[in-house]
Amino acid sequence: MYRFLIVIEKADGNYSAYSPDLPGCVATGKTREDAEKNMHDAITMHIRGLIEDKLPVPTSHSFAEYVAVE
Repeated sequence: MYRFLIVIEKADGNYSAYSPDLPGCVATGKTREDAEKNMHDAITMHIRGLIEDKLPVPTSHSFAEYVAVE
């Protein structure tokens, strides 16, 4: 099993998503939930492609944290 951080951003009229650990692997969706599901599907396809091409699957190094500022 692989785990990757994804970032979901609100865009003009939709949402976009990407993973910092998988350059070029992106997805969009009409809702946040759609973008998340589409990103899951995109990552699955991306990983399968890497494995089929006998390329290494990157290790996830990214993390996220909220910072409170007053």
